[in-house]
Amino acid sequence: MESVGANFYFIWGVDDSPYGPVELSTLVDWIKDERVLRETWVFSRNAGKWQQAVGFAEIRNHFGVEVMAPAPAPVEAALEGSTLEKPAQKGFKPGMLRRIKILADLNDAQLAQLAEYLEVQQVSQWTVLFNQGDASDAMYLLMSGELRARTMIGGKETILSTFSPGDFFGDMALFDHGPRSADVLANVDSTLFKLTATSFDRLTREMPALATPFLQATARTLAARIRADNKRLARVTQQYTTGSEI
Repeated sequence: MESVGANFYFIWGVDDSPYGPVELSTLVDWIKDERVLRETWVFSRNAGKWQQAVGFAEIRNHFGVEVMAPAPAPVEAALEGSTLEKPAQKGFKPGMLRRIKILADLNDAQLAQLAEYLEVQQVSQWTVLFNQGDASDAMYLLMSGELRARTMIGGKETILSTFSPGDFFGDMALFDHGPRSADVLANVDSTLFKLTATSFDRLTREMPALATPFLQATARTLAARIRADNKRLARVTQQYTTGSEI
């Protein structure tokens, strides 16, 4: 039951869905767990509007004093001056991993364990992460920024997918080392978590109880992608068939 006179908030998640209503105390807890960041969009019932979380005076101090000046995203700040280091070496909160959709249901202990198998990689705008035909050796989880997958046909670019925060790609590298099927490059400065095939093999041996929910969540997302692709193919086929009959 909602408290009389209390303000309630809704949070716009990385899966493009609103979560709430929650009270201020819950919102503060989510900030501490890194589920809500400074740039996260939040709706205040009392204010009657959406704005970035850091814009609310009642929670601004919970992000730390540095938020009053322009600052990079938390992961980027933690990795300033570094291109590739393990999360544990920089001490960021494993709870930040919940921004990755397939990791959202893992508990704090599981996220802390998983962090030990991940590397963090920063990619500057326009940098090619890997090229079509490269040997695949890692899966990537996008923390911030945006990347695109493309193929070049006749000198022209065809965009296959655009990856936003919370997405993952390159997952087939965990199961085989076949060639990459497309180029992937950064549209903007981006921060990724990298799970190499070697680290994944170690994860399955050392932490099977953690590897299982990780694989299940990955498989569910892949199944949803396949169903969506099948629907698109069916629509294209239907349009082509209908057009041929005219």
